[in-house]
Amino acid sequence: MDNTQTPNDTLRGVVERITYFNAENGYSVLKILPDGKPRFDATARDGTVAVVGSLPELNVGETVEFGGQWKEDPKWGLQFRAMQVKPTLPTSERGITRYLEDAVKHIGSKTAEKIVDAFGAETLDVLNNDPARIYEVDGVSDKQAQSLISTWRKNHDERRVIIFLQEYGVTIRFARRIYEEYGQETIQLVNENPYRLADDLFGVGFIKADAVAQEMGMKLDSTERISAGLSYALRKLASNGHTYAPRPVLVETTAELLGLQDLEHIDMVVTQRVRQDLIYQENLLVDDETVEAIYLPVYYHSERGCERLLRQMMGTPSVLERALPRDQTVQGYVEKVVADGDIQLTKQQTEAVRAVLTNKLTVLTGGPGTGKTTTLDMVLQAAQGLNVTTALAAPTGRAAKRLGEATGMPASTIHRLLSIQPGGGFNFEYGEDNPLDVDLLVLDETSMLDLFLFYNVLQALPPKAHLMLVGDVDQLPSVGAGNVLRDVIHSGIAHVTRLSAIFRQDERSHIVANAHKINTGREPYLGNSESDDFYFFRTQDAQAAADMLVDVVTNRVPQKFGYNPMEDIQVLAPMYRGPVGVNALNRALQARLNGSPHLAEVTFNGQVFRRGDKIMQTRNNYDKNVFNGDSGRIHSINAAGSEVDVIIDDRLHTYTFAELEELVLAYCISTHRSQGSEYPVVVMPVHMQHYVMLQRNLLYTAITRARKLVVLVGEERAVRKAVKNDEVSERFSGLCPRLQRLNDAPLFNDLS
Repeated sequence: MDNTQTPNDTLRGVVERITYFNAENGYSVLKILPDGKPRFDATARDGTVAVVGSLPELNVGETVEFGGQWKEDPKWGLQFRAMQVKPTLPTSERGITRYLEDAVKHIGSKTAEKIVDAFGAETLDVLNNDPARIYEVDGVSDKQAQSLISTWRKNHDERRVIIFLQEYGVTIRFARRIYEEYGQETIQLVNENPYRLADDLFGVGFIKADAVAQEMGMKLDSTERISAGLSYALRKLASNGHTYAPRPVLVETTAELLGLQDLEHIDMVVTQRVRQDLIYQENLLVDDETVEAIYLPVYYHSERGCERLLRQMMGTPSVLERALPRDQTVQGYVEKVVADGDIQLTKQQTEAVRAVLTNKLTVLTGGPGTGKTTTLDMVLQAAQGLNVTTALAAPTGRAAKRLGEATGMPASTIHRLLSIQPGGGFNFEYGEDNPLDVDLLVLDETSMLDLFLFYNVLQALPPKAHLMLVGDVDQLPSVGAGNVLRDVIHSGIAHVTRLSAIFRQDERSHIVANAHKINTGREPYLGNSESDDFYFFRTQDAQAAADMLVDVVTNRVPQKFGYNPMEDIQVLAPMYRGPVGVNALNRALQARLNGSPHLAEVTFNGQVFRRGDKIMQTRNNYDKNVFNGDSGRIHSINAAGSEVDVIIDDRLHTYTFAELEELVLAYCISTHRSQGSEYPVVVMPVHMQHYVMLQRNLLYTAITRARKLVVLVGEERAVRKAVKNDEVSERFSGLCPRLQRLNDAPLFNDLS
């Protein structure tokens, strides 16, 4: 069940030495005296063979059969990389004595001999089935007996679990993770429901759990498999942004994923799971049509929670209006603040400032250069004049840093604002029972705000407070499920200001001009000669485009403009596969920018990570306080300790080798993952190979991530295809219809 390799060779022998063992992740380096001559001549002078891999804790003297592959290590030579292991306990009294001596701390050779003298060849059977008898052995202290019994039990349980799981195709690495999650109950729990592996362990997923279930004899059309498949289908739809699935869509998606034809049977299982409250169904009125919406519990409760909390907010009087001087109207106060400022606002911008003071929920949206930051500055000046408490936050660290720099006020990530607590899950210090002390909360880059995080924000916001959402609604929606900014705008419950006039644009600058052209369906200027910040390199062949892009990043841009390719340039790509996809470009750029053979490196799941590599976090890790989309650099690699130190947002984080599954190379990232970030230079392939992903909002988002320079590489027809394709992928979201109901709610106050 390894992601990239399967065992294709075996090696059997006796453990002679344990050179290294990491108790946290099982990474081991062993010396084995092989039975017979190995397939390859890899024996040392003493006749041993090196075996490496994530293994259960083995002991000197054990006879072990390994499954794996022979690999040539550039430093250590030919080694056997083990992925499966089948230990065989010793049967002779001499072998048992040596085994106990090595296996258990504080048990020396004399004590081991006493135990074996007492029980003979039955010693291991006693330890397995009646360990209390060890206390009866003369000359063995209670401390020694207790140490032997506890160590034996732990090792025995882990071995038993690993061997059990290996029978169903699970590699040692995953088997160890499963054992760490379930402990002694592993075999019972997996036997009862192998699909729980997909729910409980990150990185396992339904496909791997289903493979285990199939090995265990689970029928393809069993209710258990279909039940798990329904959750898998809903999670897969959620990964594409949907918070619910119309019932027919869910049934058809599940049938396709499971390879089944009987839609009625699947629909029957949907009914069963709804009755058991394992999934939820609600009839929603969407575009005047009733939809049977099926939800995973997390998104069902989040949508209902958002509706409830916004209803409560709308029904609570405005704390900002009450803070006004008694002799002054809102309009008069805003006019005074604007007059005292040193920046001229348009009528639309002035109205946006007034709206924040009189509406509990406001939205400020617009493209680059349209004055969002200027308008926000005046909003904050108005709030400061009223002596109300204001907080600023954004979904990512980069976005929060930019927000703070633009406004001159402290800004944080939303997770830090709510004070994420260790222990996993969305466990925040601030919530309904402990709300934030804030009168006005400003959230920036809210195009990337997903439903679940929005719900947590609303829970932490006191009902008296005002909420201002700032963002560009024309950018790509959030990576997570939901379409919050668009839903709030379309619901009609918020005062929305959409800025369109372009203020920030110099004569030879084409980033802002081209962004607005693309956003309005017009072809951008690609002539190069009249631009200082927007260039297009033409090539039709995909591999040639990839080669040219690498040259642009590593040579042309640094030489012409002086930008550092590691620090200043970010490559964005629409898709992951193909010569101009994220994966291939990462490999090519890593080789050119950080490919020295002298750098420390580690290979995980086929991916090489080196000291100095650009990386990105791909999931929320609450214990480390790093989140999906955070980026950084690899600081150091400790092969002996199986650890990698990574710097993210100027903080050092330590990852075990097993945790590297949370990281990806970030020389090139998907356009979706660039949301909320800005870079001095953006380089992007635009090629017909990306045909299915060429959309207007994707190209627009990529261009607006650049502050100083944009370089596109590819085909003009691909650019035209993207500009013409303004069909935004619709997301199944119940938030908009739920919020539309608030317009008719008795507690809704239109304060505008």
